Amino acid sequence: MAAAMFSACGKPAALPEKEMGLQLYSIRELIGSPEQYAANHEEVFAALKQMGYTSVEAASYGDGLFYGVTPEQYKADVEAAGLKPLSSHATRNLTPEETAAHDFTAALEWWKQAIAAHKAAGMEYIVTPWSEVPATLAELQTRCDFYNEVGKLCNEAGLKYGYHSHSHEFTEVEGVKMLDYMIEHTDADKMFFQLDVYWAVIGRQSPVEYFEKYPGRFTMLHIKDKYQVGRSGMVGFDAIFGAADKAGLKDYIVELEGMPEGGSIMDGVRESAEYLRAADFVKASYK
Repeated sequence: MAAAMFSACGKPAALPEKEMGLQLYSIRELIGSPEQYAANHEEVFAALKQMGYTSVEAASYGDGLFYGVTPEQYKADVEAAGLKPLSSHATRNLTPEETAAHDFTAALEWWKQAIAAHKAAGMEYIVTPWSEVPATLAELQTRCDFYNEVGKLCNEAGLKYGYHSHSHEFTEVEGVKMLDYMIEHTDADKMFFQLDVYWAVIGRQSPVEYFEKYPGRFTMLHIKDKYQVGRSGMVGFDAIFGAADKAGLKDYIVELEGMPEGGSIMDGVRESAEYLRAADFVKASYK
């Protein structure tokens, strides 16, 4: 990896330390494949630590492995850089046939194996990153029943289970917003919601209004902007963090979808960390 890739990644000494995670999907161009991970993870993780990140959220679980390595090795790799393997985006959703039959048998067997792998990797959270809009509320109810079962399995293993929202969850299904129905028809002790604040804004919704409507359900947040966090002016991060107690926030994850043409993703990741560390409305910890 070219040394110039991290030329501007030193940790600003004057900025306070804060607990913050990075969704590793942000830097998929560097560690997204097993080959890239093997070649680059040591330098990448060390750079994230220098920037002030304290944890990471994985985005490459499959067949018992994270980025092509065992859960134990992934945990060791992350912790070697002084980071915490906090969470992971991973899921096995129901097929149309399983949904129609309300049959969770095979899917829950997959989840049992995934939960064991995440436990071995030192995770605290597993988050389902995506679910398409169903045709009917009956289908959505089946999905909620399934998520409750997954959450129960996670709880039994000492993990927490959540769902990550985009903008399509604000679509109405038979006159009801999909996300509202999901929140109202899943159990708070089995499932939280990882609201992506940028996608909420894109969906023409107010994150703060959701915190007020469903207090305590948003244990995690994805802190995202059009590019670098705090740069576009599109997202009211001061109001969002100001309502953190109402949300029930415990941990937040920075995510970048990309950068403007010619921009370095590692520069964007660093600038996002600097913005949050410098912001007086962001606490050192939400635990």
